Amino acid sequence: MSLADAPIAIEPQAAPQPVAPLEEAPHHFEAAEIARVIGVAGAAALSWFQILPLIYGIDVVGVVALLAGGYPVFREAVSNLLKRRMTMELSMTIALVAAALIREFFTALIILLFVLIAEMIEEMTVDRGRRAIESLLNFLPHSAFVRRGDTTVEVAIDEIDAGTIVVVKPGSDIPVDGFVVRGHSFVDQASITGESMPVEKIAGTSVFAGSTNLNGSIDVEAVRVGRGTVFGKIIQAVEEAEHSRAPVQKLADRLAGYLVYFALGAAALTFGITHNVRSSIAVIIVAGACGIAAGTPLAILGAVGQAARRGAVIKGGRFVELLAEVDTVVLDKTGTLTFGDPHVTRLFPPPGVTERVLLETAAVAERLSDHPVARAILKHASSLSLPAVEPDTFEYLPGKGVRCSLWGDHVLVGNRALLVENGIKLRETDGHVPIGTAVLAARCGMYLGFIQIEDRLRPEAATAVTELKELGLQVVLLTGDSGKIAESVGRMLAVDEIYAGLLPHEKLDRIEEMRRAGRIVAMVGDGINDAPALARAAVGIAMGCGTDVARQSSDVLLIGNNLLDVAEIIRVARRCRGIILTNFAGTLAVDIIGVGLAAIGILNPLLAAFIHVASELAFIGNSARLIPAVSPRSLIPQPVRH
Repeated sequence: MSLADAPIAIEPQAAPQPVAPLEEAPHHFEAAEIARVIGVAGAAALSWFQILPLIYGIDVVGVVALLAGGYPVFREAVSNLLKRRMTMELSMTIALVAAALIREFFTALIILLFVLIAEMIEEMTVDRGRRAIESLLNFLPHSAFVRRGDTTVEVAIDEIDAGTIVVVKPGSDIPVDGFVVRGHSFVDQASITGESMPVEKIAGTSVFAGSTNLNGSIDVEAVRVGRGTVFGKIIQAVEEAEHSRAPVQKLADRLAGYLVYFALGAAALTFGITHNVRSSIAVIIVAGACGIAAGTPLAILGAVGQAARRGAVIKGGRFVELLAEVDTVVLDKTGTLTFGDPHVTRLFPPPGVTERVLLETAAVAERLSDHPVARAILKHASSLSLPAVEPDTFEYLPGKGVRCSLWGDHVLVGNRALLVENGIKLRETDGHVPIGTAVLAARCGMYLGFIQIEDRLRPEAATAVTELKELGLQVVLLTGDSGKIAESVGRMLAVDEIYAGLLPHEKLDRIEEMRRAGRIVAMVGDGINDAPALARAAVGIAMGCGTDVARQSSDVLLIGNNLLDVAEIIRVARRCRGIILTNFAGTLAVDIIGVGLAAIGILNPLLAAFIHVASELAFIGNSARLIPAVSPRSLIPQPVRH
């Protein structure tokens, strides 16, 4: 079952939750900041050309420019010092003050100029991620047309409640999640599900906020509004990724603090041995961890954005880190590897009986049943335009099948045991199928044959398992289905381990066993019975077409229901981890080598400042490679052909 056909459970909402703008991110190129850069650059030029005379040997213009231009750096240093936090602003302040004290005003001004320009570039890069979120927030309509009696009225989105009938005209973006109650159209929902082709919408089918109505007017009954919509949850995940802190981010902050101690200690040691103030200042300047402090959250944000483009909502940076460490992926079968929608694959009538007679008899018996097998038989009969006939009497026999009567004829439809206990003669092979379920039928004591019914594998399931194994992951199948069916599916997909016939608590026990064995498990599921295992796994991944409880229990939501996205988000998470570790290693290498060269006098303060800034921007740029380009649909899933 595709997401387009999946039911939307109506969740009670005390009040609509419109998409409100984020707190406005500070604009990073205000007049004061530009004035600081220009002022410091001008003062440096005056100092270099010695245009203005010194007063008592002091470059007054240089001092004023240092104080005014360096005010944000000094303020941050004092603030962090009061909080007993060692930061790069503190070490840079010490270096600037030391340079000024030895009257190296030009050196101090150039160092400050490098720092101010680097901060502007850094903020511009980080702001790219923020603006990507803002572009999402602006993408949904801010108003919609609602039906009031025989007329339509335009209202603000925050005035729409669950149950409101929204009129969506051709070419308009759909503003709510809900059901079509009237009309017919095709909808481009690639931005939500990743489907490359428009999806037909008729009464009863679901639609999603953020998708585009193409050619017909439709009336939609609102179910979820604003941040409660699927689109809203994508936005929320990206926002949370910006504000939440993964363990690796905390490690980056600690490392930054340690490097400040290292720089100050190395500078003190250098001065104690060489008594060279310039070399000591260069030691303080060259050591820096700004690249990892800013680059780590930037990489996390980029990874969440990349996953969102594929239709996978990662609910926080912590799970990006865990995804990179996963070594075992556990897959549920029904609704995950399969569509959870049984259908008739073949009819097996004995000689002298036609397929039509077999199917008509089974359809009559199952007409009043709501069992999934019954629905599959009735759907197949309807596709062949067989008449819909109800039985005269009907009795459901749990675990066996159905007994009914039609025009005085006694009819049995069910499993092999039901027919045998009622004296129906069967051959040894009757009712045995390699995969799926066999439904046998008899009428007036005469055996009419059996129908093979099976759940369809998702077309990408085999490729998805192959890709997971290529990533070096162990793939495990957990299912409540029978051992025979589980073994058949497991062999087709070439999974590593198979566990069948499991109740929900037994699935949870298997996850616990794997965790105790030291395995880091990602669980992929869709149903209520998967919720405990999803919650207990290191990372729970829910199919978007699954139940609400499964989606709420998960850490990652696959909106597009595409299993290939599991391998893709693990790749993205590993790439994110690789970028962060590269930044860590690069920072340590630059600091150790730079401090050594500065200590022996090879790096002067100006060259040290250049290396500090260049390495910082290089590491931030490395992290920024994960951030999608900013556009209205940049962080939402785009159609992907597999």
